Amino acid sequence: MFELFQYPFMQRAFVAGILLAALLAYLGVFVVLRRMSFFSDGIAHASLVGVAAGVLLSINPLITALLASLIFAVLLFFLEKKAHLSSDAAIGLIFTSGMALGVLLISLKSGYQPELIGFLFGNILTIKQIDLIIIVGLCLVIGGFLLLKRRELALLSLDREMAYLGGVHPDALQLAMNMALAMSVVLGIKILGIVLVSALLIIPVSIAKLNSRSFHKLVGTSVLLGEVIVVSGLIISYVFNLPTGAMIVLVGTFLFLLVFFLNLSKQ
Repeated sequence: MFELFQYPFMQRAFVAGILLAALLAYLGVFVVLRRMSFFSDGIAHASLVGVAAGVLLSINPLITALLASLIFAVLLFFLEKKAHLSSDAAIGLIFTSGMALGVLLISLKSGYQPELIGFLFGNILTIKQIDLIIIVGLCLVIGGFLLLKRRELALLSLDREMAYLGGVHPDALQLAMNMALAMSVVLGIKILGIVLVSALLIIPVSIAKLNSRSFHKLVGTSVLLGEVIVVSGLIISYVFNLPTGAMIVLVGTFLFLLVFFLNLSKQ
């Protein structure tokens, strides 16, 4: 077990995994309560255009994907507000357009592109030093925002009208939340890939909801479960030489089923 930490790539993987597990699990509480799972999934898939642009222009794909996610988050907000589109219609429009443009850009780059495959299916073991710096920096910024606005975000998630009466500006806070979630999803792509990243937002919270009777317990349990799922998945994938992203998701699914059936047996 101790040899895991002798390799720089595993050190980077654990630091990134621990930070992103906490951030995505915390954000997952608001995603589940506000039924925003399709938003996170849509942003993840639409960010393919940013990844493809980075590969095509020889720029770090994580940077271009982050920029694309911010643009899409703002665009989604204004489509909902100004074009009077429903959330699922606006997300579907961005989802398909971003994916289509990403595929078009990919076709302009000849040859096998391992970075694109890594972003599609995730490969936490390929996190570079610059990626880790970006992940740590943005996790601290986004985490600071979430802690600073935790009361307002909780009110917004539970009751929009009550939040407004409590002095919260719902639209401004929702836009900021969309942008924070979009960036966090893209950071999570380095672990799980575009295909699986939504799992780390949804699975820890889904398990925590089975036994949590208060908002604070839901948040704390979700973050703890996120850490357990990511660290366990990393260790198992290393020991048995299995795909890291898939292993993390399967560990989470196993824990959900375990807690679910344990609860059933008590009834």
